[in-house]
Amino acid sequence: MMNNNKIYYVCKYTPIELLAAMGASCENLNGMPGNFELAEQMVHPNICGFGKAVLEAVMEGQVKELVLVNCCDTIRSVYDVLEDMGKLDFLYMVDMLHGEGCCSRERTALQLKGLAKAYADYKGQDYLQMFHREAFAKAFVPPVKEKGAHLSVMGARMGKELYEMVQKSMPYPVENDSCVNNRSVGEAKPPKEKDFDKLMDWYAGELLGQMPCMRMMDHTGRKQLYQDPGLKGIIYHTVKFCDFYSFEYAELKQHAAVPLLKIESDYTIQSSGQLLTRLEAFAESLVQDERKGQERKMGKGYFAGIDSGSTSTDVVILDKNRQIVAGIILPTGAGAAIGAERALEEALKDAGLTREDIDALVTTGYGRTAIQDGDKSITEITCHARGAHYLDPSVRTVVDIGGQDSKVIRLDEQGNVVNFVMNDKCAAGTGRFLEMMARTMEMSLDQLGNCGIQYKEDITISSMCTVFAESEVVSLIAQNKETDDIVHGLNKAVAAKTAALVKRVGGEEKYMMTGGVSRNQGLVKTLEERLGTKLVISEQAQLCGALGAALFAADMVTQA
Repeated sequence: MMNNNKIYYVCKYTPIELLAAMGASCENLNGMPGNFELAEQMVHPNICGFGKAVLEAVMEGQVKELVLVNCCDTIRSVYDVLEDMGKLDFLYMVDMLHGEGCCSRERTALQLKGLAKAYADYKGQDYLQMFHREAFAKAFVPPVKEKGAHLSVMGARMGKELYEMVQKSMPYPVENDSCVNNRSVGEAKPPKEKDFDKLMDWYAGELLGQMPCMRMMDHTGRKQLYQDPGLKGIIYHTVKFCDFYSFEYAELKQHAAVPLLKIESDYTIQSSGQLLTRLEAFAESLVQDERKGQERKMGKGYFAGIDSGSTSTDVVILDKNRQIVAGIILPTGAGAAIGAERALEEALKDAGLTREDIDALVTTGYGRTAIQDGDKSITEITCHARGAHYLDPSVRTVVDIGGQDSKVIRLDEQGNVVNFVMNDKCAAGTGRFLEMMARTMEMSLDQLGNCGIQYKEDITISSMCTVFAESEVVSLIAQNKETDDIVHGLNKAVAAKTAALVKRVGGEEKYMMTGGVSRNQGLVKTLEERLGTKLVISEQAQLCGALGAALFAADMVTQA
């Protein structure tokens, strides 16, 4: 049942204490819808995802009263659309300047008075009679200052569903310091001022004097967010099509002294699901030096790792000396769990073992959580790093072009993950991209991998979108272009995408390429030219993730 006195707000500069003093109950509008089916009927699809989330909530009937602040062009557009729609019982825009000087304070005080009058008129009352000073004073709740070891979510506002996912994934308590959540108006109690206008002048100063958001002209005060002595790491969140917080992230990369993970959402629930692997890998990197792992006694002395990928399922079995006794690669098929069971059976058969001989089993890959037979689940980021370090301890950067995502991982001398980036939002630059292009050219992946080396014409595929690139390839075939030339163009496109990830992660020598795409000779050669260095390609490259998982399984067992 909708609370008729509930007013929703979206910005930490919203005067919720004033509204509470007038009998309203305020709630932060911060849910992530399943999609923007209704919102995209009203606005351009490329506006900020949060703006569309606000529209979606209103059009679904979740909101009847809403107070906005002119945070950015998107919120201004949302206000105009909502005003034109006329679906809300009460809608108000607080027009607040982007500074805290005298003019801004005076302007804000007038806006506060305007809001009070508008809300009182909506309720059919006089604003001075409706305003209760005792309720106003009680609405100021001082923020909790004491923090122990914790992680911080910073940047643009984060939907509550994604924030809950972050909390569940992390090994430390998580503070939400993003946008609307780091509100600090409650640090001072209001004066016992009877004159409403003077009280609003004081209140305007408190609103404007908060730790600034990136909308403010002077946002240097935000540095205290990453100077907290208890801070163990930062998860920096941005929203698709929002520019404000990208600038701060660039500064954080240079000055923050703790591990940093950047994630971006489009403010739908689906986008949060795509981020789970990144979050879990970041969590694993935070505690990689604290792994004890001594959980059980040695049995037969064999350990297995299963890498459940979108294309193939790989299994590695190690003996007690951590030597590979079996390595199997099979197509995943329709179900991750079934594919894993089949691959494990083949690996056991190949090694002459039974399931009872395996002391510990670790799963990794996109299907890892669907496999119920494992003792532990670890992300492919951490497992590829561990496997690569085992194969060649001098490797410092791992490039893995997987079936549904691409990842670049930077390692330290011990093989720990220092930094990583992923491309998992579309098929661009992934194995799936190459698979679809091979199908378009009526070739197998092995045939595609052997082409493009002896090219003559330097063709450029201008689009990385799989659908549009396919159209380009069809057009090139119609122009009778040579197969080697077309494939080289495809290799260049993937290499450019991968090289960009390498640059973002701060890649350094030596480079190792893992996964099935490492067998693609044309792509390897093109990527080497792009990076200006040779890639280490191990005979066990495709088994790297499963190998890392098996090594972690071995860590779980003490020597007899």
